[in-house]
Amino acid sequence: MRHGKKFNHLGRRAAHRKAMLSNMACSLIEHKKINTTVAKAKELRKFVEPIITKSKNDTTHSRRTAFRYLKSKDAVKELFGTVVVKVADRPGGYTRILKTGNRLGDNAEMCMIELVDFNEHMLGEASTKKKTRRRKKATPAAETVVEDAKVIEDVVAEEAPATEAPETSEESKEDKE
Repeated sequence: MRHGKKFNHLGRRAAHRKAMLSNMACSLIEHKKINTTVAKAKELRKFVEPIITKSKNDTTHSRRTAFRYLKSKDAVKELFGTVVVKVADRPGGYTRILKTGNRLGDNAEMCMIELVDFNEHMLGEASTKKKTRRRKKATPAAETVVEDAKVIEDVVAEEAPATEAPETSEESKEDKE
């Protein structure tokens, strides 16, 4: 039974689990995305999102609180520098988990966890989806296609008589002589 089991212990003792989550959070903040198992990613999301929320308020206390969890000056500096600038207007949900399949050795479910605002490919697709329209206008491109077709017909019409005309004129000259 799972009475009182609030989180996944990940098969580790408390000290090992806290150190592992701290290291994974530092790697996520520094590299913006990491590959791991789905169970670890879900626990990492619960670990790192409150830290990112606290980092929005740049005070000495919030920096010390973040350092208490991360235990890395570089990660804290990156968190309060570049990460907070991108997530300032987001009310939550700073991470995204994308499943990538199973690991070859033990068939564990693998995934990639990333910071949402740092994936440029998905941000570009989101902006293109917002520009959809329901009604089509008459575009000048359609008019140019029609004009191009007329020009092509004129060119073909000019070439065809030009090739036939010398033959008929030569034949007519031969006939006259």
